[in-house]
Order: sequence, then C-alpha cells, then structure tokens
Amino acid sequence: MRQPIPPGERLAVTLRFLATGEKFSSLQYQFRISVPSLSVIIPEVCQAIFQVLKDDYFKCPSTPEEWLPIAQLFHDRWQLPHCIGAADGKHVRILHPRNSGSEFYNYKGFFSVVLLAVVDADYKFIFADVGCQGRISDGGVLRNSLFWKALVNDSLGLPQPRLLPESADKSFDGSYTQNPLPFYLAGDDAFPLENNIMKPYSQRNLSDEKRIFNHRLSRARRISENVFGILTSRFGVFSTVICTKPESAVNIVLCAIALHNFLRSRVPERYIPTGALDMENSNGVVNEGSWRHDVATIPFANVPNSRKGRQPRKAEEMRDQLCNYLNGPGQVPWQWNVLI
Repeated sequence: MRQPIPPGERLAVTLRFLATGEKFSSLQYQFRISVPSLSVIIPEVCQAIFQVLKDDYFKCPSTPEEWLPIAQLFHDRWQLPHCIGAADGKHVRILHPRNSGSEFYNYKGFFSVVLLAVVDADYKFIFADVGCQGRISDGGVLRNSLFWKALVNDSLGLPQPRLLPESADKSFDGSYTQNPLPFYLAGDDAFPLENNIMKPYSQRNLSDEKRIFNHRLSRARRISENVFGILTSRFGVFSTVICTKPESAVNIVLCAIALHNFLRSRVPERYIPTGALDMENSNGVVNEGSWRHDVATIPFANVPNSRKGRQPRKAEEMRDQLCNYLNGPGQVPWQWNVLI
C-alpha cells in the first residue's frame, strides 16, 4: 500500500510550483509524485496557505479607523489625499477549460480568469477578486466583483467625506474653495468614474491643470504596476499558463497574493530589496525598478478600457475639485516639469 505523501513534501512541491511555474510533468520526476496527485495536492495546499494567512496578512479594511491610516500613507508618500488604494485589473493565463467554449477567451486572444485587485501605498494587496471569466470586458469585470457591490452599497466602512488638507506649500496665496470630498480609489481608463473612483481625464484637449492632475493620479497608480511586477518576478507561476481547472487557478492566485503580503510584512528587505521598485527623485523623475529587468515578458494583460458613456455629474465635479486642489494648495514644486 502506498504511503501518504507527507505534509512537508506537499508544501515543498507547492512552493516550488509557485516560485517557478514548472509543469507538473517536470515536478513529478523531482518529487516522485504523479501528475494526477499534483493536480490535487497543489490547489489544496494553496487553499490551506491562504486560509492560514488571510486574517493576519490579507484582510480588507471594514471601518473608518482601518481605512484612515491607508489614506494617510498615500498622502504622505504620494501627496494624493483621500486615496484609499490603487485599483487594477489583470488577466491571468489559464489552460482552455474543457467544454467552456469561449467563456474564458479574452480580447487578447488567450484564456484567462480576471484578477481585480486593490493595493495600498506600502505595496500590499488589501483586496482581490479572482475568477471572473476572461471574456467579460471593461466595466463588467468591476461590476461583477464583491468589492464593487460593497462600494456602491456603502458597506466598505469608508470614512465620511471631509475637507482636503490645508496647503503644505506656504508660498501658495491663491484662493481655493472646497467642499467635503469622499475617499476614493485611484483607477485608470478600465474603471468608470464614480464618486469613490477617480480616473484620468480624457487625453483630448487637456488643459495644463488636467495634465498635472493625470500625472499626479498616475503616480499613485504606479504602485499597482510595481506590485504586479514584483508578484511576477517572485512567483514564476504567473509567467506561465496555469494548467489547472479555473477554480484551482483561483486558489493558486489567492495563495500567491497572501504570500506576497506575508513576505512584504515579515521580510520586506529580502523580498523587495533596494532598487527593486520604481523610485522618484526630488524632481519627480522616475528611476525604473529592477523588477522590470527581472521579468522578461509581462504575462498579465490589462483589463480593457471602460466603454465611454455618460459619467455621473457629481463624480465629475469631485474630480474637478481634486484637480483644482492639486493645482492649488495641494501642489508640489516639481509637478510643473510635466508640462515641459
């Protein structure tokens, strides 16, 4: 009778798979575990790791007291007030599921599940929704997510709208009138403009002030690009096609995200060494992080842009107010370099 595979060996082969993305046909010879067994063991261990880590290292805030420190860190590091996270959506490559037709076939021409994530200013995930079929495009991905439903139902526990901080630039002597501004996510064109989601202005006929706003918003959103870059450079499974059932791929993705947060919290210097991330100098010039050279190709595909439609008037007014603030009392000295 064959002896059961020890827990330590199950963990070892799972971590090897996450780190390298090696095919099961290769792992079976290294660990002497059959491919059918690996296809069961690895998703099970990933699910177990996620369950152990999620409460301590991957817990979405649910009260104003938990959201406010996140917003404060965005303001301190990126001079973007009231921002509670950078939102991003990516397609994760999977094997064509049997009998699924084109359900998981995306606009880029491969099969995928969609990962919708929100990251904080410390390069950690605070929310992830995985599993939406790749064929679902633009705003449909967001609107099918648990996070969106909680956002529109006002059940995320966000702080109440409040006035933006007073000017940190003592040389600013212009006039500025403001109303309380909601807390919001920084998104790109894949997301709709909403009261709690800020996105850039359309690129056509931009005023100087709107160009500066777009740049200031993109600085905060660069965090999500770096987080996905680090995730890919540390977890080779994202550089391959995940050859499992979609539900198993969901467990694998969530496990890698939880491990990312765990390592970022417990061994930050070893996990993300100096120079790995994009960095800005005092003039706002970006020096690219080493992860961009560690990742030969970018395996994630972006979620396509949201279809243009009528944007909520109130959300447009809020974006204009934030734009005026970033060009007034919330300006930083180097931002005018964007116009050069």
